[in-house]
Amino acid sequence: MIMSKTSTKELAVFGGPPLFDETLHVGRPNIGDRKKFLRRVNDMFDQRRLSNNGPFMRELEQKLATFLGVKHCISMCNATVALEITARALGLQGEVILPSFTFVASAHALQWQEITPVFCDVDPVTHNIDPGKIENLITPRTTGILGVHVWGRACDVEALSAIARKRHLRLMFDAAHAFACTHQGQMIGGFGDAEVFSFHATKFFNTFEGGAVTTNNDELAARLRGMRNFGFAGLDNVVDIGTNGKMSEVSAAMGLTSLESLDAFISVNYENYLTYCSGIEGIPGVKLIEFTGNEKNNYQYVVMEIDENKAGLSRDLLVKLLHAENILARRYFYPGCHQMEPYRSYFPNARLLLPETERLTANVLQLPTGTAVGKSEIDQICDLIRFIFFNGQEIKASIAQGNSFHD
Repeated sequence: MIMSKTSTKELAVFGGPPLFDETLHVGRPNIGDRKKFLRRVNDMFDQRRLSNNGPFMRELEQKLATFLGVKHCISMCNATVALEITARALGLQGEVILPSFTFVASAHALQWQEITPVFCDVDPVTHNIDPGKIENLITPRTTGILGVHVWGRACDVEALSAIARKRHLRLMFDAAHAFACTHQGQMIGGFGDAEVFSFHATKFFNTFEGGAVTTNNDELAARLRGMRNFGFAGLDNVVDIGTNGKMSEVSAAMGLTSLESLDAFISVNYENYLTYCSGIEGIPGVKLIEFTGNEKNNYQYVVMEIDENKAGLSRDLLVKLLHAENILARRYFYPGCHQMEPYRSYFPNARLLLPETERLTANVLQLPTGTAVGKSEIDQICDLIRFIFFNGQEIKASIAQGNSFHD
């Protein structure tokens, strides 16, 4: 790692040495206490229980349900399968309304079951689905709403619930970003008919691969448990259609170990977020998304919005410059589900109804954070970003002259 850039010629995109020798990733996995995890793995081998409702999985479900303040937590092999099973368990069919500003798995989980995703625009401030735009999208084929708690900031739960009740729709939430976050002081997990969490390796709380569904509905929970295990209800008794969505014991062991380090992970994320806020402050046209002080958040996402007209530099050019310096910032959720296949072909004019989504997918990027990134690295990243924006015209002129290397 070198200290700083003092001339645009030193930028890696123009042939200078990268700021960092090793790449800094968005979402590099957090690792808890390795010794505790390995003890659990040894116990797992001694018991010869690797899957199928093992003791670690049951313990994790109980602890997560208690932590989230819900009656039921049903662990799954991953969040995409959890979304698919939940949609089927809720009886969703026809059309379901959801934001396009989300990871494509939210839409794929519906389309995979031949449920048509109907994309709704988002609020420009919260980045969550805009309840005011939903009513106009409801048709006789609409059976549900899928809200997504983007960046761990809760959807307008009350407005969505009111629409669902009024129009007799099922309401579920994709809470992949929102583990350990609150809405009006209540842990996300108990809203709507069900909520789905992701515990993928890139999430701040991970089980290697994994996910969970939470609900306060006893009947729904029973159906979810059966459907994740091929529809079995007891030995040799299949009562419903199902699939294999079970979480393995080694994943549950990782989850229990991660849960023990949860506060430490969040503390690191929060300190990283504050460091970024201080380092980015004052750059024209550049801001970080804010978190409400009276709500809990996991601070996993350090998200920058760039107004090119004010900043003088586009988000995509910034990403190119950062990548050259081994800072793997990510465009989220570029280019939007509606611009991906098969939805791009199904709904070629969807962008006309999604102006805020289009704006965000062009302006937003996520910066490296987590336990693999420290204050010194973040200070370096912020110094570089300031240098880039305050020398933006010179950089663009050099690139226009063909001086940058090609990706």
